[in-house]
This record gives sequence, structure tokens and C-alpha cells, in this order.
Amino acid sequence: MSISLKEIQAPIAPEMELFEKKFRTSMKSKVLLLDRIMSYIVKRKGKQMRPMFVFFTAKLFRPDISDATYRGAALIELLHTATLVHDDVVDDANYRRSFFSVNALWKNKIAVLVGDYLLSKGLLLSLQNDDYELLKIVSNAVKEMSEGELLQIEKARRLDITEDVYFDIIRQKTASLIASCCAVGAASAGASREEVEKARLFGEKVGIAFQIKDDLFDYGTAEIGKPVGIDIKEKKMTLPLIHALRSADWLTKRRVIYNVKNNNGNSKRVQQVIDFVKLSGGIEYTIKLMNQYHAEALAILNTFPPSPSRASLEQLIAYTIEREK
Repeated sequence: MSISLKEIQAPIAPEMELFEKKFRTSMKSKVLLLDRIMSYIVKRKGKQMRPMFVFFTAKLFRPDISDATYRGAALIELLHTATLVHDDVVDDANYRRSFFSVNALWKNKIAVLVGDYLLSKGLLLSLQNDDYELLKIVSNAVKEMSEGELLQIEKARRLDITEDVYFDIIRQKTASLIASCCAVGAASAGASREEVEKARLFGEKVGIAFQIKDDLFDYGTAEIGKPVGIDIKEKKMTLPLIHALRSADWLTKRRVIYNVKNNNGNSKRVQQVIDFVKLSGGIEYTIKLMNQYHAEALAILNTFPPSPSRASLEQLIAYTIEREK
């Protein structure tokens, strides 16, 4: 990777610092237990790519960051964090980003209530400031994310995911969130409806490329990243495997699907699936499609006038497909 996320973030470093203060304030509570949990959540924040997309997109339309943009970024973080806390309960996950999850430390009942609290804080933040357009954008993204997750669960039972269904799932589960970041950035900066939709579509293309990159990690395409084979162990059908199965004969297909369905964490069976995908051209095909979505995102971005923010967004979307974790 030629440029780090910290270097990409440098032009908006003061805005990001102020945002963090505002976000901490927006999570405040009069309940001591809640405050302790909110403090824990803030301390284990990730790469902060979501607010970066909000701020850089907003700067495509105006040079300064308005209060509405800060609120929009906070709304996305609040609602997204709520979904992550609830996801960990659903998945019975004890860790997130190498930290203990909220449900692991405070049990499921408290984790569900914390998720509800974050959701209500986000809703109130928008309603109290009449940010109805921003609330509409982000609420729609949360709806899409839920639908995508349920679609994946439904299809995972039968392992009959086609390429079209795969793209429906990742568009809803992952891309809808990055799309909402870009749409919120544009809307909060006073962009027209057409410009907001264009920004949303740009974010959607980036989000799809981002998720495809994530799926490639499962096949050991980088030295670091999530553990190799974790998707296969969890019986998730991703693009490399879907493509490889499409061109396999009936007997091979049956054997591979059996290994996915009945791997039970068996590393030998998982490795057999990985080897099959690599030999069948699944990795090359997936990289080609990832690069295609990256190019489509870049083409949309280049319809906006040249600016430092546009250059930063170019770097940010390059980062999404070149990152190693």
C-alpha cells in the first residue's frame, strides 16, 4: 500500500478530531453503566472510514464542514454501532476487532438495550435538528443491511447462492452503508437531489469493491487480514467459490458443497475448498470484478470538479482494494 489511511485522513484531521469530541458528547448518558459501556465502545473505534467518506464527499460541494455534516456522520456512527452490538448478540460473538464484544462483557440483555439506546440517540439527534433527509438516508441503509443479512441467512441454509444473489447481499449488507455515508455528506452540504443520488451510487460501487476485497482475504490473498477460510467455516458462499462452482462438473460440485456444509471447522476440508477455488480461476475472476467496480466508482467521482477532496476520495477508494486487512 503506497499511502496509509492516516495520510489520506490528513487534510481533514482537524474535522475528524472535532467530530470525535462531538460523537463522544452525543453518546453521553445519565446512567453510570451506560456511560461506562459508551466509553468502552468509543475507545475501540475502527479505521473511521465512514466519517471520512462523509466529510470528503461533503467537501466536494462546499469547502467547510457544516454542523449538519457533523450530525450526519454521528448519526451514521450511532446507528451502525447499534447494528454491530446487536449483530454480536445474534452471532453469539465474543470478540470484535480483537476486543471483547459488549455482550461478552455485559451479557446479551444489556447489549440489546445498549443497541436500542444507540439507535434512539441517533434518531433523536436527527429529529431535534430537523435533519429529516439525513435520517431518511441512514434509516434506509439500516433497513437494507437487515434485509441483506436475512437474505444471506436464508440462502446459506441451502448453499444455492448465485452471483446475482451474492451481489444483492453485499450491496445491501455492506455497500448500502458506504453509499449512505456519501449521500449524507452530499445532502448535508446542500447538494441537489441528483447530486446526492450520484454520490450515493459512487459510495455503493466503492462498498461493493470493499466487500469483494474482504472476501478475497478468506483465500489467503494477503499476509494479514481475517483468518484464512473463516467464511468457508461459517458456510458463507462468496464470489470466488460461486464462480468456481459454476464451471465445475456435477461430481466435483457435489463434493465441494459437501465439504462446505460439513466442514465443522475441519482445516483439511476447508483447505480442499480453498485449493479448488484457486485452481478453478475463482481468485482471478473475483479480482477482475473488484477492479471493475473500482473503475466504475472512479468514473462517477471524476464527474465532479477537480478538488483536494476529490483527490482524497480517489486515494480512499484505492485504499479499499489495496489494503491488507
